[in-house]
Amino acid sequence: MSIYTFPNKFIWGSATASYQVEGAIKEDGRKPSTWDAFCDIPGKIENGDTGEHACDHYHRYKEDVQLMKQIGLHAYRFSIAWPRIIPDGSGSVNQKGIDFYDRLIDELLKNDITPYITLFHWDLPQILEDTYGGWRSKEVSRLFANYASEVVKRFSDRVQHWMTINEIMCFTIFAHRDDIFAPGKLESNQVINQTVHNAMLGHGLAVEAIRHHAHKRPQIGIVENLVPTWPIYDTQEHIAAAKQAWTDMNQQRLFPLLTGKYDEKYLKDLGADAPEFTPEEMSIIGAPCDFIGYNYYFADAIRSCPDSEKGYEILPFPEKYAKSDMGWPITPKALYYSLKFTKEVFNNIPVYVTENGMAAHDSVTESGEVLDIDRKEYLRTHLEMTSQAIKDGCDVRGYFVWSLMDNFEWSFGYSKRFGITRVDYDTMKRTLKLSGDYFSRVVKENRVL
Repeated sequence: MSIYTFPNKFIWGSATASYQVEGAIKEDGRKPSTWDAFCDIPGKIENGDTGEHACDHYHRYKEDVQLMKQIGLHAYRFSIAWPRIIPDGSGSVNQKGIDFYDRLIDELLKNDITPYITLFHWDLPQILEDTYGGWRSKEVSRLFANYASEVVKRFSDRVQHWMTINEIMCFTIFAHRDDIFAPGKLESNQVINQTVHNAMLGHGLAVEAIRHHAHKRPQIGIVENLVPTWPIYDTQEHIAAAKQAWTDMNQQRLFPLLTGKYDEKYLKDLGADAPEFTPEEMSIIGAPCDFIGYNYYFADAIRSCPDSEKGYEILPFPEKYAKSDMGWPITPKALYYSLKFTKEVFNNIPVYVTENGMAAHDSVTESGEVLDIDRKEYLRTHLEMTSQAIKDGCDVRGYFVWSLMDNFEWSFGYSKRFGITRVDYDTMKRTLKLSGDYFSRVVKENRVL
């Protein structure tokens, strides 16, 4: 069998998001976020669930850090809740919010776990939605940079790795085209495209703010759920078709973020729906980053089709194709190709796999075990593809499993479980699953088992 290994300094971590794990949404000065408001709308969240308690990480962070230490993690990627730090979106800083993240960071460092901080993972202060229309307004882009400045001033004496924004698509397109994520509210295509642009502008302004205020040289990136693709099989024509599809499908966010330019054909195709922007804004958006973070779950299969206008076609998945509990097809090969195409197109910018994991229909045995073989196999096959990409010259610096533990899965509430640790939401007991034990062994041996 092939041996899939990783570089000596490869970073192994897990990831969470503030709203999904913290709970304590009304404690210590925190004010409502757009997700609190969205959860209050009847029918938006499965079973009427909310993030009010989540995993109670706000109170149980020490226990959770010990769990990370037990697994052997090198790093923990977590997000900071803007409504805890600046509850009104702008203005006064909430010291009790600062204190919580001070405690968390210190606890991580005490246990030799490196903090990787995401500044925004969707929980916008609701007052900014009410006052400015949220990311519809460039004023929120500027306020985001101010918030970033306050966070960096306080934590960058101990934190070096910063991720500005997580998955722009989710709080813009999924919110305003599909009305399935906060803040919701259907909008025109032009407004949707403008929210995407404004979020990218917020990222660029935050990069400037971090570099200006950091106490020591920061490592900065953004996290994207890019649109991945993979060739239906590895022939020259199918690989070229998959790369073209990957290029076409990522023109809205990935290419502007890494090049500072919108593709002219992309803008022409948008026509009157194109966002309003200036050359100065594009220069800010394209400010050089130290890395890109990719959240990867599944992808489209591509076949060369010379007779079509684009030269490729997206193939449908058979009804019985293997899928996760989210209904997402399991396609590890596309993770390899996302890394390969990034190497070829973006001068081999360093990449972290900032999320990768699987929702599974977990069950507990009579002895209390969670034998999630499906999730273990998902991780194994995706780790093999990551290792192969590194072997083929891709500069992949680390891998963060999604997620450390089961949590509030947005519109699905608590009905979907992504964790390598099971959370009993009645007792908040944490139980490491088979996949968690497997991941721990992979980390310790620095190779795929």
